[in-house]
Amino acid sequence: MNTLSHALAMPMLVMLVLTMLVWVYLFLQRVGYATANKLDIEDMKSPQDVATLIPAENSSASNNFKNLCEMPVVFYATCLYLTVFGQVDDLHVTCAWTFVILRVLHSFIHCSYNRVLHRFVAYLLSSIAVWVMVVRALLAAL
Repeated sequence: MNTLSHALAMPMLVMLVLTMLVWVYLFLQRVGYATANKLDIEDMKSPQDVATLIPAENSSASNNFKNLCEMPVVFYATCLYLTVFGQVDDLHVTCAWTFVILRVLHSFIHCSYNRVLHRFVAYLLSSIAVWVMVVRALLAAL
């Protein structure tokens, strides 16, 4: 196998690590808020209960974690498809790293100052990078 055949492994791994770090932050954010405000965990049986008990400014990591279980799934599937079918090239690798860097930026924005316009631009550009990968994979399959 050539070097390109493994070139999408590292971007996927970085995305997995990012997801893990956001999960840890989510856990610390929620437990910290619940402990500081003496909330009973039994009162958090549904997402609606959590939304009622924990204010939006203390839920950014939770919302970002949900985002990391949406569009990145398309990224992972595309990377695996391209690797399995030997379609990895330099443009796919560039798009993959572009996606990852922009998703790291998106997570940073979402979990810190949370400016929607900034977050949206990172989301939009990262999504375009993945859709370029998908369209190129489709064209190669035709």
